[in-house]
Amino acid sequence: MLGREVWLVSGREISARLRSRAFIFSALVLVLLVVGGIVVSNVVSSTIGMTRVAVTADALQAVTGLPLVQAVETASSEEAISQVRSGTVAAAVVTTGGAVEVVALERAPAALVSALSVSPHVTLLEPSTQDSGLLYLVALVFGIVYLMSAVTFGSMIAQSVVEEKQTRVIEILLSAVSSRTVLAGKVIGNSAMAFAQIALTAVAAIGALVVTGQAELASTLGPSTAWFVLFFIIGFVLLAALFAASASLVSRQEDVSAVTTPVMMLVMVPYFLVLFLNTNAGAMAVMSYVPFSSPLAMPMRLFLGNAQPWELVISLALVLATTVVVVFVGARIYDRAVLRTGGRVRLSEVLKG
Repeated sequence: MLGREVWLVSGREISARLRSRAFIFSALVLVLLVVGGIVVSNVVSSTIGMTRVAVTADALQAVTGLPLVQAVETASSEEAISQVRSGTVAAAVVTTGGAVEVVALERAPAALVSALSVSPHVTLLEPSTQDSGLLYLVALVFGIVYLMSAVTFGSMIAQSVVEEKQTRVIEILLSAVSSRTVLAGKVIGNSAMAFAQIALTAVAAIGALVVTGQAELASTLGPSTAWFVLFFIIGFVLLAALFAASASLVSRQEDVSAVTTPVMMLVMVPYFLVLFLNTNAGAMAVMSYVPFSSPLAMPMRLFLGNAQPWELVISLALVLATTVVVVFVGARIYDRAVLRTGGRVRLSEVLKG
């Protein structure tokens, strides 16, 4: 059971975040980006590329259900052709001697002609269950949420550690509690805030999908979103320990970026890999077992229906095990470096003790 001191430190971290205008702004921006992206993509997908076509009653069946074709029924062929001449529609579909005919001014819309053309019957032995554009969008949303949350909170943790060293606040804290208590409080407090932000974003995203008439997609994304939140929270504890331990090696804010860059790479590289390789089953399978990329890769595989229940358990166990090891090592680094001021402390020196 966690001690009262840990909860006090974590409460201090949460209070500091809630008082930060930068944090509030970044949290709102993240929610607005996700919700705005869903709304805009829905509007664009429902309007872009639609070809307005005037259709007579006897030709209506030929265009019904065609993709990207908006049929405007007319009373006669003459009226349909008149709308073409006036520019109201891009083309007209009429029947001449029982055959379907496309009438246009200078050039018939390629999408319409292609849709009306007779195509051979195609049989797919391994049909894809998801649209590639949708996969990219889901990967992008998961990635942006993961990247922004991890970088935002990770940077705050690192800056907080160095600020406490610069102002000697850490010496006051360590006179009352142990360094491991301070580290635990920082990790728990910031992890709680990260969870709140991720949960809020997930609820807002699902709500936006339902409001825009994409309830089916929302129900499909539900399980993978829940797993994403779970993986992220555990993975964030791992990252939080790394950010705190790395920042404890320096005493100036100017040096923070130098020591936290490797940790940033552990966040950014998986983001870009999942973004560009989300359709590569082999690459996604490998990344779903790597602790730093599994928070993104495994929920994506679950969304695709490619992940078995036992794979989720193994992947989560690997993230947990890695987190325990990293927190243990990070606590050791933080304990030995946080009171050292002046120049940058070498990692090898701290580990050797």
